[in-house]
Amino acid sequence: MSLILTFLGKGGSGRTTIAIAAAKKLASLGKRVLLAVQDTVAINLLLETPVTSEVQQIDTNLDAVHLKTSALLERNWEEVKKLEAQYLRTPVIKDVYGQELVVLPGMDKALELNALREYDASGKYDAIVYDGSGDASTLRMLGMPESLSWYSRRFGKLITESDLVKTVSPFLQPLIATVFNVSWTGDNFAAPTNQATNILEQGKAALADPKRLLAYLVTTDNPLNIATATYLWGSAQQVGLNVGGVLFNQTDSTPTTEDFSPLPISTIPSSPIGNWQPLIDALPDFTQNTEVPKPIEFDVVNRQVKLFLPGFDKKQVKLTQSGPEVTIEAGDQRRNIFLPPGLSGRTVNGAKFQQGYLIITL
Repeated sequence: MSLILTFLGKGGSGRTTIAIAAAKKLASLGKRVLLAVQDTVAINLLLETPVTSEVQQIDTNLDAVHLKTSALLERNWEEVKKLEAQYLRTPVIKDVYGQELVVLPGMDKALELNALREYDASGKYDAIVYDGSGDASTLRMLGMPESLSWYSRRFGKLITESDLVKTVSPFLQPLIATVFNVSWTGDNFAAPTNQATNILEQGKAALADPKRLLAYLVTTDNPLNIATATYLWGSAQQVGLNVGGVLFNQTDSTPTTEDFSPLPISTIPSSPIGNWQPLIDALPDFTQNTEVPKPIEFDVVNRQVKLFLPGFDKKQVKLTQSGPEVTIEAGDQRRNIFLPPGLSGRTVNGAKFQQGYLIITL
């Protein structure tokens, strides 16, 4: 399993430069590193070598790949065609190519997340540095396992228990058995579902583990950049992503802002293209265990749920409950929390903000 490292911050704050320096630093420590990038314009200029959709070695212990949507779509579309050929007597999409498909909104992020999952599962890398957009769309991508798991629970149960499905099932079973040329048993269709559920659970577990997935905020001393980084910090907590620290880029003095307490702060000096060592030396040790505020804590004794939501106040948060599930909306992020044993069955009595924490009392 790899450490997946990513950076959050406003465009122009230097995220891509720091991502490259971080990848180079990890590689210099003997780690097998993959630098996975969403956009190659700045990367190609900074690395002085083109990064393509095929993994290529760019330095000792360091590979790079462009997560190009069309290439990822084509690769995954081939897998879909293989699956169709396995189950259908007469495949109907065998002559359809990935480039001919319309990419739905969010499809590019889903493909990037799946690519990261596959590179992680390959066992080839000790660390994957992901240089994405570094904004709310990156957080939505990393939060997909939680979101999809929620939709699966809600709508999967709704569909399977609906009167319509129960009514038409006796007619559909022999039809599907004939069309797909398979015997109708629960195992035929449970296996892919179980596999997808397992992938989602693995993704949720990785997201919650700072040893597996960790983000750093990147900002300059510009107030707008600081405000954006603070907002992204709180949004990261909403999706369950741990933030390990703050990197003040192109700063020669020690920042005095309290906006990021208790995160550790590193100052990163500006450096000319090609001279990476000053940046590498200024970066923190990403391999060390980082003490970070936990995004969520359950206190059964005091009947409380604590969420760390820096950058937000009570007016920006909406709280609703449906049975054992509590939903917190903050900014454009939404988090659904299942209450653990000991708190399940209780209703929300109140909520307050205290030292950056939203404390929900049950």
